Amino acid sequence: MEPVGEHEGRGRLSAPRLRPGTPERAGLDAGELRRMVREVRARTGGGRPWAAGAVVVAGRGPVLAVQEAAGWAVRYAAYDEVSDTAVELPPGERVPMTVDTPFDLASLTKLFTSVAAVQQIERGTLGIDARVGAYLPDFTAARRHGVTVRQLLTHTSGLRPELPLYDCADDAQRLAVLRAERPVGAPGTYRYSDLNMLLLQHVLERLTGRPLDVLVRDGITRPLGMTATGFGPHPDAAATEDQRRPWAKADRGMLRGEVHDENAWALGGVAGHAGLFSTGRDLAVFCRTLLAGGSHGPARILGPDFVDLLLTPPGLGFALDRPYFMGELAGRGAAGHTGFTGTSLVLDRATDTYLVLLANTVHPRRPDPDHTPRAQAATRLARAVRAIRAPGPGGPADLRES
Repeated sequence: MEPVGEHEGRGRLSAPRLRPGTPERAGLDAGELRRMVREVRARTGGGRPWAAGAVVVAGRGPVLAVQEAAGWAVRYAAYDEVSDTAVELPPGERVPMTVDTPFDLASLTKLFTSVAAVQQIERGTLGIDARVGAYLPDFTAARRHGVTVRQLLTHTSGLRPELPLYDCADDAQRLAVLRAERPVGAPGTYRYSDLNMLLLQHVLERLTGRPLDVLVRDGITRPLGMTATGFGPHPDAAATEDQRRPWAKADRGMLRGEVHDENAWALGGVAGHAGLFSTGRDLAVFCRTLLAGGSHGPARILGPDFVDLLLTPPGLGFALDRPYFMGELAGRGAAGHTGFTGTSLVLDRATDTYLVLLANTVHPRRPDPDHTPRAQAATRLARAVRAIRAPGPGGPADLRES
């Protein structure tokens, strides 16, 4: 059977492809977008910046109005825990950030796992309210407690946030631990958990007979032309952390191009909750595809009804209306996610806008979480829409592909 995503628009109208353009062409206020870029740049400067570097991409409709990079993809050689300071590389050895720099997406990977699952739901091979045990009878705890596919996608299974799979001796032990893991919370109660996406990965792989990286490639990234997106290793990626105990869960040294998440690393780099690398522009294509009802150019990865299933409350894999990182875009059905390494995206169907902010905030060591820059950038985008007067030439009513 042909995978969803390899249907190149047969019998369907193609959706306009994403293309670079001016803020005015996108129906956005250029002044607000300049302020957004200036604020992101300011967050990458100084001795203890929010991030060593960042890429910000934003647009409306099929128009990509902002593509900017700031700071460094690689700035530090190590972290000195004695002096609590970052050890800077000599200027000639640093790597500047560019708009084409790939990033470790961390938990943005969950969005791709969710889309892969909804593709199977659209095909009728996966039941959204089916019990996980029907597909994974050897996962005895999930089967005994009646965990459903919908609960995995909505983080309402009751599973704890994570397990120390990185401490297991081998893959057999890791699998045994997952099979035995039972919910610790009441089913139906929201509790964000990486384990939901790990179980969903096993469901999809058992159901299709194909590994997750192949499902994502064949069903999402290849048909959409997202050539810079895939599971690692990715040696040209922005550096992440000088990963060492006690602040991390493994001793791996300075990471660049290897997945940061310790469990994803222990699982070989391909995991339902983490492991993908991508660029700002590729993620803009992903956002635009969902805003266009599942199509981009001649490619279709989902039908509009199934995009609705993903993005309407409570949301499947996507977080909805979260002001802490969506700023003033939140409140009307905006959807998105954040990643531990400093990544985030938000798409707003009410205004047909999207924002991708990628930053290596954990370089050279993970800080206390600070979502303020994400919320600030999203608010700038929301205000860029509101600042536009009635539609005219080049405005929101004029966003069709010419």
